[in-house]
Amino acid sequence: MTLTQDDLTGLFTAIVTPFAEDGSVDFEALKSLVRFQLRSGATGIVPIGGTGEYPALSRAERADVVRACVEVADGAPVLPGVLATGFKDAVEAALDFRKAGASGVMAVTPYYAAGPQDGMVAYFRAFRQEVGIPVLAYEIPRRTGVALKAETIATLAEDGSIIGMKCSSYDVPEFIKAMKFAGGKMAMLSGEEPLFATHVALGAQGGVLASASVYPRIWIDVFNLARAGKLDAAIRLQQKLDPVIDTIYRETNPGPLKYYMNLAGLRAGQVRLPLTSPSSETRKALEEVHSAMRDMEEAA
Repeated sequence: MTLTQDDLTGLFTAIVTPFAEDGSVDFEALKSLVRFQLRSGATGIVPIGGTGEYPALSRAERADVVRACVEVADGAPVLPGVLATGFKDAVEAALDFRKAGASGVMAVTPYYAAGPQDGMVAYFRAFRQEVGIPVLAYEIPRRTGVALKAETIATLAEDGSIIGMKCSSYDVPEFIKAMKFAGGKMAMLSGEEPLFATHVALGAQGGVLASASVYPRIWIDVFNLARAGKLDAAIRLQQKLDPVIDTIYRETNPGPLKYYMNLAGLRAGQVRLPLTSPSSETRKALEEVHSAMRDMEEAA
């Protein structure tokens, strides 16, 4: 069955790529993480993106990770991230993922040699035609220096080039504008934990969140509250995770997140170069937050 915008509702967890002690991909740990997410109620899985260390994996490893996720997803959507800088590399990755069984792909806006808005439209149109599976756009200006205008998003949604988009931006006015122009034609997914409840209240159908790797049920509860119009309650619940969010993003993702996951008993291993293990200061902060969260959960 072909994935549609209606299927993009709820929590899609951006999962890490676990590594074994020898630095190889730990596929058993990866499958365990996928099972944990789906048992917890996540709608789907987003492997390989920034949280999955796309740049640190070989082409073969990326395809193998997607294949392993599909094997245990039991039909749930698997939407690997494509973080290639160039068109040909992006198409090759997406075709690899399609062959591995991905439901669709989440392609970042082209960067480094970034084009104008018309270039972005042409890029995603050509990309969708080449890959032959549903495409979500991924906007994260603080990493790429590229932002999609609401009009651009609407154009891509209208012609079917994208069925959705992950918005990792703090530009709320532009988000509102995009929802106005394209909200009924594609699925907007929040990529910002601090804005997740607000994005959902403004019309987002769900989110792609890295911190859900540890706390999927809390984020699902936040989603359900916000979607039911209970924004105050959703924000209060979301704020319980503020210390986690603050610490796991103190250094480049996913180094601190992996350290936190290991503390929580979710085998994630280390990161690959050029990333390194969190500093001693960050490790201490992560340990303190994890201890406080554990105490809060036990008291609940």
